[in-house]
Amino acid sequence: MENITSTINSKIKLLAALRSKSSKRKEEGLFLIDGVREIKEALKNKVKIEQIFYCEQLVDNFEELENFGQELTKVSHDAFLKACYKDSPDGVIALAKTEGKTLKDLKISKNSLFLVLEAVEKPGNLGAILRTAQAAGVDGLILNNQQTDIYNPNVIRASQGFVFSIPVVEASFEETLDFLKKNQIKTFATSLLAKKSYIKSDYSGPSAFVFGTEADGLSNDWQKAANELIKIPMMKAMDSLNVSVSAALVLFEALRQRGKL
Repeated sequence: MENITSTINSKIKLLAALRSKSSKRKEEGLFLIDGVREIKEALKNKVKIEQIFYCEQLVDNFEELENFGQELTKVSHDAFLKACYKDSPDGVIALAKTEGKTLKDLKISKNSLFLVLEAVEKPGNLGAILRTAQAAGVDGLILNNQQTDIYNPNVIRASQGFVFSIPVVEASFEETLDFLKKNQIKTFATSLLAKKSYIKSDYSGPSAFVFGTEADGLSNDWQKAANELIKIPMMKAMDSLNVSVSAALVLFEALRQRGKL
């Protein structure tokens, strides 16, 4: 078993670069997964793990790591802290291969439920939405005008690893609209211009919910193309909610209408 003690070891430097730089993740086709829970979710969803690094002082259950069936590399406490992302790490990091999914990888279910996110910038928001999407049984998430890397460590942490459970693809507005129309999936776009409250629309059939950023909202393209514009009524001069909160409200209203709550 390899044992790394130096903070300037080439593998530690690679992990640190992958943690902090999207450009490095794209260049290498690699990313890091920080945490046992997240690694378990990755393995369950057949993410290709290259190597697992652990710090003996921080790991609670070494037998659990051995059951992962992956190459294990022991790392000193200082070296591990240089590479890890979490403030309170549990002592395990995996090096994994990125995977590019496309719209062709999305499976259409009998009563499909999709999310479309346009220009979402904050990794924490994307991660929170993925966690909600997992809870709501969403079939896939489509990113338009992508502004954040799905392999950002904060996306993985905020999603609790469910970024590996839900198909996430990047596509243009035109590609997304064509995909949804071909599969007869009705689009509901959240907009301040909407006159209809989100609880007044019918989500009992195949549906896709489209969300923009808190700052700029949705593009004119989506506001014109969506089958329906919907809004979340707000009080006291508020004009927007955090996008992850908005997504949760609408998704669980869809589940209520479908008799799943």
